[in-house]
Amino acid sequence: MSDVIKYEKRGSTALLTLNRPEKLNALDYATNDRLLELLDGIEEDPTVRAVVLTGAGDRAFSAGGDIHEFTESVKAGVDVAVRDFCKRGQTMTARLEFFPKPIIAAVNGIAFGGGCEITEAVHLAVASEEALFAKPEIKIGIPPTFGGTQRLPRLAGRKRALELLLTGETFSPQRAYEMGLVNRVVAHDRLLSSAFELAERIVRHSPLAASRIIAAVTRGINTTIEEGLLIEQEQFARMAATSDVHEGLEAWIARRTPHYTGT
Repeated sequence: MSDVIKYEKRGSTALLTLNRPEKLNALDYATNDRLLELLDGIEEDPTVRAVVLTGAGDRAFSAGGDIHEFTESVKAGVDVAVRDFCKRGQTMTARLEFFPKPIIAAVNGIAFGGGCEITEAVHLAVASEEALFAKPEIKIGIPPTFGGTQRLPRLAGRKRALELLLTGETFSPQRAYEMGLVNRVVAHDRLLSSAFELAERIVRHSPLAASRIIAAVTRGINTTIEEGLLIEQEQFARMAATSDVHEGLEAWIARRTPHYTGT
């Protein structure tokens, strides 16, 4: 099970690689569970400040859920399928979305179904020019199950999302960029370096501030503006008494580089 995702640490950024290239990095239950386990460890590790998530091999980021495994759950009944497949996948994407450290998807190839839903859920995404996206669940007679009916419309708008959800057709990384699904499209051989460069631009700042920003945006985006502003105030209040705030202010006044401790 531990081999289905490779873990590597590069400085203060963790690299997680979905590692089932022979299955186009399909998200079987073991992969979902291992990803959650690794994220738990990363959250508790103060030396890790950001995460880059990519896929092994030259073809796929992730082709989505493991249909062969999912089929067996469907055969076992609706309750089993919802518990083992749908809830497991939604738990995984929600964990990515609410994770307190920045997660950057480096989309290196096919990102279909659950692979696209991971891209929707993470905080930031860089796509290779060779990436290819799709919401193909309708082709096997189901709606998306890892949050795709909810996050994609929020990112792309209702009509653009529905076109992709109802046709199941593939779309290019450039269209993904235009819809707000990815932050940038880069040459394939620059994908990982671009993702790590983006991570480096983030981790130079206070990790506590980054966490508070993620929390405010993620919690506030689906509320009213009034509720969102209260969430923003709450996150500021949590920061105001920290050492990082005092260090940031003092460094700015002294015109020096701040040295954040995450406390």
